[in-house]
Amino acid sequence: MSDAELSTDPPPVVEPEAPPGAAGTAPPPVPATGREPVVERDRWKYTLPGGLLRASRPRQWVKNVLVFAAPGAAGLSLTVEHVAPVLGAFAAWCLVSSGTYLVNDAMDADADRLHPRKRLRAVASGVVPVGLAKAVGVGFLVVGAGAPAVWGAPGVTGILALYAVITLSYSLWLKEIAIVDLAAVASGFVLRAISGGVAADVAISDWFLIVASFGSLFIVAGKRHAEHVDLREGRGAHRATLEEYSLNFLSYVRSVSSGVAIAAYCLWAFEKAKVADVPILFQLSIIPFVMALLRYAMVLDAGRGGAPEDVVLGDRALQVLGLIWVGLFAAGVYAA
Repeated sequence: MSDAELSTDPPPVVEPEAPPGAAGTAPPPVPATGREPVVERDRWKYTLPGGLLRASRPRQWVKNVLVFAAPGAAGLSLTVEHVAPVLGAFAAWCLVSSGTYLVNDAMDADADRLHPRKRLRAVASGVVPVGLAKAVGVGFLVVGAGAPAVWGAPGVTGILALYAVITLSYSLWLKEIAIVDLAAVASGFVLRAISGGVAADVAISDWFLIVASFGSLFIVAGKRHAEHVDLREGRGAHRATLEEYSLNFLSYVRSVSSGVAIAAYCLWAFEKAKVADVPILFQLSIIPFVMALLRYAMVLDAGRGGAPEDVVLGDRALQVLGLIWVGLFAAGVYAA
């Protein structure tokens, strides 16, 4: 029998419940597990295999398409000999990135339970045990980082290993250092782009590195802006650096990084146009590139940039602009 059943005290008087949103009332507490009511069709997500799949973040693999950027910019011929190493690098990145997500979720489980969305993650909500998440994550890291060396791409293995070290260092202590945490997260995007060039054995231009670096910083500053807006006064409990970043500062970082990325892309496009067979294609590609950045900036300003992959996969206008840009960019490169 419970304590309530054994008690001889009279039952407490229950005050009438105030309507939702009434003044002086607090929102209902978040369950300790972080789970929400389960819809029947989503029940698989709360099984162990479903939880491991969610924790592996397959939606995040869209970031790994950056490995195709450098080979595409170099006009790599679409033969099996040239494309196979890049596809292999993409698969390796999917394994390694999923491994870091699993390890990070295991290490950040307590902090994630304080976040309105992250508390629903498989590890934070208790669907996947912390120990299992660490073990599977380390397995993915070892297999993913080691695979390129097996097929003769040790440079890609080195980049993947560097990414894993930076990501794990970020989870342990870099995330507590303002500015450094932005650079650490942005480096993941840049390393993806560099690894594609290494896998394909093509030269990577200075302009390419500048656009990739500052474009990545722009995206990361947007993530922090969204977290700042979502968490408000409780942001410091989830991420210490959010106490040091003001919304004005994050807006400044976004403005500077997007400005540098746009300027570098324009300079690259005009430089390529001077030697291209169809120069107008490179010049025209500036328009959708700038419009896509502005569209993304508008989404960030609305506080919806916490998950870049959701923005890319969910915003139709951004997708259309991206396709137009890719079409013009590819046509310009391969026409040459």
